[in-house]
Amino acid sequence: MYTTKDLPKITTHVLQEMKLKGEKIAMLTGYDFSMARLLDESGIDVILVGDSASNVMAGHKTTLPITIDQMIYHASSVMRAVKRALVVVDLPFGSYQGNSKEALNTSIRIMKESGCNAIKMEGGQEIKESIDRILSAGIPVLGHLGLTPQSINKFGTYIVRATEDEEAKKLRSDAKILEDSGCFGIVLEKIPAPLAAEVTRSIKIPTIGIGAGKDVDGQVLVSHDMLGINQDFSPRFLRRYHNLHDEMIRSFHAYIHDVKSAEFPNDREQY
Repeated sequence: MYTTKDLPKITTHVLQEMKLKGEKIAMLTGYDFSMARLLDESGIDVILVGDSASNVMAGHKTTLPITIDQMIYHASSVMRAVKRALVVVDLPFGSYQGNSKEALNTSIRIMKESGCNAIKMEGGQEIKESIDRILSAGIPVLGHLGLTPQSINKFGTYIVRATEDEEAKKLRSDAKILEDSGCFGIVLEKIPAPLAAEVTRSIKIPTIGIGAGKDVDGQVLVSHDMLGINQDFSPRFLRRYHNLHDEMIRSFHAYIHDVKSAEFPNDREQY
């Protein structure tokens, strides 16, 4: 059992050392104080304050509606709980695409107001100017290639990406661009495992996979998915480590029963 006091504070430099040593990087999403405290106490390496909060916290069908203010709210809540993990925050849709100055301003605001450690952006060559501006301000950037959920309306589907030669070629090129620009790592989402392994071998910065096979430098999942709280999402890459959905429903049923039968509170539970 890991405890935070036994493990070093995670920085981008530590992640680079982990890749060099062949030590896998464990990453999960977190959106609130209570969950982030549990994640940090468990010894997780990286907490991603993902724009997936749009789905699992707010109930939207895509990640597109979440705002900068909402991302800062979630990130600030997480930062108040974390002592060890590296905390990375997604730049939300519309806050960086096509405008490198806006990308820099968004990143500065998120870093200043949340206190997070790094930001994450989706895309390659098309956002290189934004990445360069953000890195010039001393803000660490985690890249994201493959299936990029903020582009779902362009793709029209959540199927595996880069299965065709042309898209695979672009992904290889984009990975090198992100590395050369100074990103400290790249998330590879829902791409063929052999391609992910090839990209991981070809660059010096860590790769974090989600549906990208086992030969990457680390893995990330949405906490609500892997805990079985969310039952509506069951892609092949998702391993459920628990079924909290059913456990929580049973607990709620038991509480409702006890309240309605006047079994709660009992004599010891009142003043």
